[in-house]
Amino acid sequence: MAKPVGIAPEGDILETRRPAEGGAVKSLPGPALWLDERVGIGKLGKAGLRKVFPDHWSFLLGEIALYSFIVLLLTGIFLTIWFKPSMAEVEYQGSYELMRGLQMSQAFESTLAISFDVRGGMLVRQIHHWAALLFMAAMTAHMLRVFFTGAFRKPREINWLIGVGLLSLGMIAGMTGYSLPDDLLSGTGLRFTDGAIRSIPLVGTWIEFFVFGGEYPGDMIIARFYMAHILLLPAILLGLIAAHMALLVYHKHTQFPGPGRTENNVVGYPLFPVYMAKAGGFFFIVFGALILMGATMSINQVWLYGPYNPAQVTAGSQPDWYMGWVEGAIRIMPGWESSWGSTTWSWNVFIPFAILMGILYTGLAVWPFVEAWLTGDKSHHNILDRPRNAPTRTALGVAGMVWYGLFWVGGGNDIIATQFNVSLNAVTWFLRIAVFVGPVIAFIVTKRLCLSLQRADRERVLHGSESGIIVRSPAGGYHEPHAPISNDEAFTLTQHPQYAPLEETPSHDEHGVKQSGPGSVSGLHARLSAWFTGDDIAKPTREEIADSHHHDDEPKQLN
Repeated sequence: MAKPVGIAPEGDILETRRPAEGGAVKSLPGPALWLDERVGIGKLGKAGLRKVFPDHWSFLLGEIALYSFIVLLLTGIFLTIWFKPSMAEVEYQGSYELMRGLQMSQAFESTLAISFDVRGGMLVRQIHHWAALLFMAAMTAHMLRVFFTGAFRKPREINWLIGVGLLSLGMIAGMTGYSLPDDLLSGTGLRFTDGAIRSIPLVGTWIEFFVFGGEYPGDMIIARFYMAHILLLPAILLGLIAAHMALLVYHKHTQFPGPGRTENNVVGYPLFPVYMAKAGGFFFIVFGALILMGATMSINQVWLYGPYNPAQVTAGSQPDWYMGWVEGAIRIMPGWESSWGSTTWSWNVFIPFAILMGILYTGLAVWPFVEAWLTGDKSHHNILDRPRNAPTRTALGVAGMVWYGLFWVGGGNDIIATQFNVSLNAVTWFLRIAVFVGPVIAFIVTKRLCLSLQRADRERVLHGSESGIIVRSPAGGYHEPHAPISNDEAFTLTQHPQYAPLEETPSHDEHGVKQSGPGSVSGLHARLSAWFTGDDIAKPTREEIADSHHHDDEPKQLN
């Protein structure tokens, strides 16, 4: 019988040893380890910090908007400490001598105090104003990028709607902040807002009384705008931005077409350390640019306008650029009014203010669903479109930009007339016609350009790139050899989907029963689908590419 094997009392296997002090390797620092043991941040961080983001310059537009909003919050906190949101009248005794002894509201007095008496106040005021303008500009450019590349398609329709909400709320936040100093220029803009509200049929006067607490201007509007500007609107904006970022992480980031990029992957850099370092550096670049602008580019010099007086209007007054298109629409609108009973309907204000703004924001909100209806496309999209590959969408976007831009120019029709020494009426009539003709011309030209670029891409795939070298054959003929493009480039140029126009569903089946339902296509639906997709240049097929490569080996005569 075999004896059991003995175990040494000093065996390394059974001996428990404590690591020497300082010799333990911890994957997390002390505070992070403490949190990880209680809330599990290690597991969350491991997945989040290694998340991959694609790298393209156009993605920075959304980051500029985000960083501008952060700067707005930081500078807004500073301004909140010193600003007094009161319309109570006081006699100014501050350091700006030209206004000493002048009656003004406490809001305007505190704005002057921030500008001249608070150390760094002028700089922070101007940074805040420039950040507001950059916030709106970056959001607008970001949404244009999303529109032209088709990043709003399934499954990102909700994020597009959030973006539309952010853009509209940003305009309201800018308008309320613009009115807070209670100077003559902002008061002129507030008077414009009052007239726009009053133009709403039937209920306009009641809404005006509700907003202003009585007849315009009252003595409550600055306090109400202040509450909305520093509490209500920032809270909603923060919530929408958080939802926007959460959906961005959940859906993963879109990416431009290219080799190795499919609808099911993301090619790029991890959040940590690459993208986090880039994003952090870019934040300070944006912050530094805003500080430089605030220090060197004077804006909103309220001491030049003076306190607000309802009986006065600032000559040559212009709103901030993002509200200029609404004022321009009102300026060039004919003076249409109707009197029904005891009420007057001011169509010359209501149509530009409510109808045109409603058309813009409603059109933006429903477009993802309209395009899906036109194309019949219900698939997920993570690969972006090149604008040329969606010619009708691109043409519509450019037409909308021209439409918007002409209204925006109308907001400065008086400045154009005085600076160029032309008739104000001539400028107004030109814009009245151009807002209808200009978008149509822009649509036609843009679509033709997109289709031409599609043809150029097709020729490049089939015949390669032009070498720029003319070769003479022994027979005396001339030809230009083409250099074949790489497979990666050919893949990029042919990766986009193409949609066949929807065909009309017969109204009755073979048994004479009327057909209807979610899958049916009406005649109007089919015609609109053909208008949207029917002109696209067909991508070259595999057989066409192989055949073109065979023929490219033969010399061609140039007559």
